[in-house]
Amino acid sequence: MSAASGPNAATSLRFIPLSHNVADSHASSLRILFALFPDWETAEGEIQFKRFTDGITNTLLKATKRRSGLTEEEIDNDAVLLRAYGKGTEILIDREKETNSHLLLSSRNLAPPLLARFKNGMLYRFIQGTPCTADDLAREPVWRGVARRLGQWHAVLPVQGTPQSAPPPSDGISMSKLAPSHSLEEINAITPEKLTPNIWTVLQKWIFALPEVTPALKERKAILQKELERTVTEFVDLPGLGYDGLVLSHCDLLSGNVIVEPSSVHPDPSTAPSSNTPLNETETVSFIDYEYCTPAPAAFDLANHFSEWVGFACDFSKVPTRSIRKAFLQSYLASYTTHLPREDTPKLDASTAEQQVAQLFDTVDRFRGIPGFYWGVWALIQAEISQIDFDYATYAEQRLGEYWAWRGESGGRDETRLKEGEIREGRWAEE
Repeated sequence: MSAASGPNAATSLRFIPLSHNVADSHASSLRILFALFPDWETAEGEIQFKRFTDGITNTLLKATKRRSGLTEEEIDNDAVLLRAYGKGTEILIDREKETNSHLLLSSRNLAPPLLARFKNGMLYRFIQGTPCTADDLAREPVWRGVARRLGQWHAVLPVQGTPQSAPPPSDGISMSKLAPSHSLEEINAITPEKLTPNIWTVLQKWIFALPEVTPALKERKAILQKELERTVTEFVDLPGLGYDGLVLSHCDLLSGNVIVEPSSVHPDPSTAPSSNTPLNETETVSFIDYEYCTPAPAAFDLANHFSEWVGFACDFSKVPTRSIRKAFLQSYLASYTTHLPREDTPKLDASTAEQQVAQLFDTVDRFRGIPGFYWGVWALIQAEISQIDFDYATYAEQRLGEYWAWRGESGGRDETRLKEGEIREGRWAEE
């Protein structure tokens, strides 16, 4: 790991002692930008903001300085993204870990340069391209591009040295409904023999934070804690790619976080299609938003991405079938093997490669219910803290319904959610 991406890299990043104010977004955004780029305040050219609305957690603004004589592409090259964190999301997201992950990815040319942090957000360069829709993820040129890029991520990014911060005290207004925070020792006890942080310790932190102010909430929290312990027992020691079965995973590869690069942007040769695949049959993609990036089994990251094909509407008819998942994993593993450091690259013949695909396919299949549990717990917390206009409570029930359907149990869920989960399970089993 380079010095620029080490555990203390975030402390050397420029910090702007200002905050973004949702109620006064334009003025507060300008103040932050002028602190970073003083010439933007005095030089000719209008400053324009474009608000992105794909996310359901943060405020994301694209800022451009429209200097005369520049082409649209040149203006976009200087554009900046301002991301202000959703109120109370620090209980969900380790911001120090997020910053270090972004710096690490940038050092490997897998993320745009991170320019600065401010009190409740960060500034980084804009990536030219088009965010995907849920329907785009099912287009073969796109999913092959995603498979290749994700294989590269998992092969080249180290998991050792990932920082972990203690949860914030749950004593603010936004935290008033949540349970008191726990220590890192209590959180990490869920996987005492495993590298931390990891996807299981993240889930433990979230479940610890769930409210318990009524008997019903206390019972729900106890059920989810029992399910976490059950799941960890079943999954924590499964063999997998990477270090100790963990790779540095994105963990949030929904459609809006996949950017299809424009044809004018020269593709990275290391991610270009193989010689027997025409260039126009595989898109070059980049990933954005690294809030949930953490060490996790590769099979979780893959299963989670497949679950995102259904979109926020949870249209389970869009779950990728077995044949598509197998083709995706073939592209993924070919990229993963290509990008492994030379000393770690196994020599695979066709038969061995096919066995590796089959093994990963089976492991991803086993993980298919875990994203529902992960995002269901996440949504339960968002329902308590978020000020964004989104029905997190219903979304939580939808995602947890996926988990209970995978388990083949009711879990106290209503029949509608169980039926939706059964539709998902049926689609997952289609050839």
